[in-house]
Amino acid sequence: MNPSTAQARVLVDELVRNDVRHVVLSPGSRNAPLSFALHDAAVAGRLVLHVRVDERSAGFLALGLAKAGGVTAVVCTSGTAVANLHPAVLEARHSGTPLLVITADRPVELHRTGASQTVDQHGIFAAATDTLHFPVAERRTGQNGMWRSLVCRAVATARSGRPLHVNVPLRDPLVPEVDDDWPEPLDGRDFDVPWTRAHARATTSTSTAEHLGPRTLVVVGDAPMGELAELAWHAGWPIVAEPTAGVDGPVLRHGTLLLNSGELPKELIPDAVLVVGRATLSRGVLKLIGRTPVVHVLSAEPDWPDPSFAATHTSTALEPGEPDVEAAWMTAWQDADDAAAEAVDGVLADEPWPTGLHVARDLVAALPPGALLFLGSSNPVRDVDLVAVPRTDLVVHANRGGAGIDGSLSTAVGLALAEGPGYALVGDLTFLHDLNGLLIGPDELRPDLTIVVLNDDGGGIFSLLEQGSPEHAASFERVFGTPHGMDLALLCAGYRVSHERVNSAAEFRAALTPPKGIRVVEVRADRSGLRDLHSRLRAAVSTRSTS
Repeated sequence: MNPSTAQARVLVDELVRNDVRHVVLSPGSRNAPLSFALHDAAVAGRLVLHVRVDERSAGFLALGLAKAGGVTAVVCTSGTAVANLHPAVLEARHSGTPLLVITADRPVELHRTGASQTVDQHGIFAAATDTLHFPVAERRTGQNGMWRSLVCRAVATARSGRPLHVNVPLRDPLVPEVDDDWPEPLDGRDFDVPWTRAHARATTSTSTAEHLGPRTLVVVGDAPMGELAELAWHAGWPIVAEPTAGVDGPVLRHGTLLLNSGELPKELIPDAVLVVGRATLSRGVLKLIGRTPVVHVLSAEPDWPDPSFAATHTSTALEPGEPDVEAAWMTAWQDADDAAAEAVDGVLADEPWPTGLHVARDLVAALPPGALLFLGSSNPVRDVDLVAVPRTDLVVHANRGGAGIDGSLSTAVGLALAEGPGYALVGDLTFLHDLNGLLIGPDELRPDLTIVVLNDDGGGIFSLLEQGSPEHAASFERVFGTPHGMDLALLCAGYRVSHERVNSAAEFRAALTPPKGIRVVEVRADRSGLRDLHSRLRAAVSTRSTS
């Protein structure tokens, strides 16, 4: 057996022993030993192998699988293939997703020689992750335990919520030989257990809630709330939660919209804000945090999220104690929330269907209990945040770590493969950016996934930002609106994916039956009136909540 084959087989075997069940592979020459070993393990039923020809899509597919199913590895060849994984690594780093990036490399003697597909892969992902270097395999004893130990260290790092780059230099020959002879046994531990069983290490800090008085508002970002929800309800603290927040209980339906609709009335101004996780979706929320005198950030990360530089306290846990309760505080927020709901229903009833707000509201309302929903960045996740009725019986994901639009389809595919039938809501630019997420070979597992595309022919979100104001109209369309004029039906046909265009709310609801295979449901909208619609919505909410 040649050294590269021996090392690759041991590496893959130890991944399986560490409970890595999904691996995404992109084809290449230098990673051939890993490809052979992964194929053999998949045929033996020891892991599920997914093959993708586009490394960027492969990275985000692995990200989606990792979000749903734990540590997942993506494997590619050397050179520029590695660089294509950088966006997925950034998202994993900032969202705490357990991703392993395993890259083949040229051996050290080929560096700086002009050898094909040879770049410096050490630290290629910069601050997003560390690089763990495997030594070049040699035909000698004493390497089996070292290889297996390094795999265990890598998996333990990923399992802690930090992605890791594992760089594996491989010498020729790169294909297996008939002879399996090797100087030492390449077996792992007995009973198929890991070489090193690493137990989680955690540092916790618990704070009392004495500085959080009865007029506290809870803001939950992209993080599970857990037992804190019970504390909030017991204390009478209203909860404003982003769509991906894990809150198992009642939250304000339109809390974000209230915070984005002008100045709050006096009875709604909090004395303290408790922030759980990363709450970065709404400018109104960040503005409120920035001007509240007491801000407590709960985060498991040593770099606690505080983009407003307003945190007065931070900890990983909160001691409940016996809080003072001011019943009028919760009542005032609930009354304002009910008024906001009436305003939303009224504005959307008067607005012709469809807009992104209509689609977001109708989609969330129509999904079956327990459904998986992935929300694309830009407007989709914000539209859901603004107008959809929160549902605790849905599993909602979004790439909120780096909050980019890249890789969204691939992430949704990975989630659906790991968690079962699912839905995705994305904009047209997000859809086009990751079109190769639909490039799935005939021998690969295909998810049951309905992708809803709100197609307004360009970057609708920019209409709502400063650059969308009338004084910038001369430059807006070309450099921000970026219309593309693409026919999504023809693109889907090229990828052999089912496509349906719906033209009414009734057709839309009918198209949301439980998915079988991948299909695209396209809703076309006009973004020219988007800025005015949101302005009218905020004005209506402000008027009703203050009257």
